Amino acid sequence: MTDQLNDTGRENVPIWNKKLIQTYNVSGPRYTSYPTAPHLSEQFSELELLAALERSNQRGSPLSLYFHLPFCDTVCYFCACNKIVTADKKRAQPYLRRLDSEMAIWAKHVDRARPVEQLHWGGGTPTFICDSEKRQLMSHTRNHFKLLDDDSGDYSVEVHPGRMNLESIAVLREIGFNRLSMGVQDFSHRVQQAVNRFNSFAQVRDLIAAARHQQYHSISVDIIYGLPLQTVDSIKTTIQQVIDLSPDRLSLFNYAHMPELFKTQRQIPQETLPSPEEKLAMLQQSIELLVADGYIYIGMDHFAKPHDSLVKAQHQGSLQRNFQGYSTHGKSIYGKSAYGKSTQGTATHGDWDLLAFGVSGISAIDGVLVQNHKKIHNYNQAIDQGSLATSRGLRLSSEDRLRGSIIMQLICHFKLDIESIEAQFQICFARHFAKELVALAPLAVDGLIRLTSKELRVLDSGRLLIRAICMVFDAYLKAPTQTPESHNNLEKTAFSQII
Repeated sequence: MTDQLNDTGRENVPIWNKKLIQTYNVSGPRYTSYPTAPHLSEQFSELELLAALERSNQRGSPLSLYFHLPFCDTVCYFCACNKIVTADKKRAQPYLRRLDSEMAIWAKHVDRARPVEQLHWGGGTPTFICDSEKRQLMSHTRNHFKLLDDDSGDYSVEVHPGRMNLESIAVLREIGFNRLSMGVQDFSHRVQQAVNRFNSFAQVRDLIAAARHQQYHSISVDIIYGLPLQTVDSIKTTIQQVIDLSPDRLSLFNYAHMPELFKTQRQIPQETLPSPEEKLAMLQQSIELLVADGYIYIGMDHFAKPHDSLVKAQHQGSLQRNFQGYSTHGKSIYGKSAYGKSTQGTATHGDWDLLAFGVSGISAIDGVLVQNHKKIHNYNQAIDQGSLATSRGLRLSSEDRLRGSIIMQLICHFKLDIESIEAQFQICFARHFAKELVALAPLAVDGLIRLTSKELRVLDSGRLLIRAICMVFDAYLKAPTQTPESHNNLEKTAFSQII
């Protein structure tokens, strides 16, 4: 394998520098929000949330809805999500009724004229529910919120291809979904046995064919490297099989082994895991294969075909990052779009609010982050009492907004317009971030970034290390060490390393 990945003549291809990767391979947040979820407080007042909703209504911007469906038929040993493993399908209906009640509570405070431009079902395994229940949940959602009927929204659903039938692909399309995300993880049967998750190449191939027949706008595949019994050769086979399937998007996630936090991971013997050197080789090889096939490296662990809306959004400067990863639609917690520039109409991409329903869901509304109860019985009790199920939250300070805006610009676009930040937040960047500029100096010397008075630009050699660069601006990492309990919610904002 070559030492550099950008010898293809294409721009924005990350340079592979093993020494730098090993030097800067530190644990850090995935920055699906800033501040990250562990910093939410139980002391948060519901009055602050209601005030945020009122401000949000006054703006009248579009909405993004997230539904957490926590049920799974079987347990995947690698999983760190908030889930409920059960074969009892009857457990779904009471949960769906509570989702309906929760939506009704939120809807009392949300202007019904606001369109839902983005919608996502996550889990767990959202397709645990039967087809009639899928229709029921979408119908209830339509009763409370203004869903789009012209297929112009970004409506996505996560599916486990080993637990999915072709008929349900059509049902999901019928009720409004136009994006499909499949958790393949690995095609090696040996690896699948080690993690207790099964889906064959033929199953995935047929589901993708069915989705294309139903004219889904985008099909995404998730792969995990670093799983037990994986080898450099075996994951190469998996990546080549995925390339043959030609999904529009691909996510290449690092498996973080934390059995002390996640009991299911204790089923994986430490000695079956690939070494850090092997993981590094897996990552390099996978990136080379994907780039050679024409995939664009979006950032972090995401790749997309040149025609995909993620690539277009990145080129246009409107790419965002939220609790579902990279997105063409943003949330309002930092105030403006990625570069502080308005677009035509009443709202910018950065003005969107995210409402989350179900156990552990995290909402982002006009400078406020709130999370629902993580335990199902606490969630059920709150909804049955007719109240919101929020258990903790945080109102962003002006400093949070400033640093969050910087981190999101860097992680989405690999550059920071310093003059725009100064104008938007009325600061002198050099004075405000004097300590951070000192911390950035070694990164500049190592060729990860280029820094001028007008711009901070992440160079190709720094793209794979973007989290380490963002961490320089994370004030919470400089705070006193938190208790282990404060890091228990790792499903969407996991602290992990590149390898």
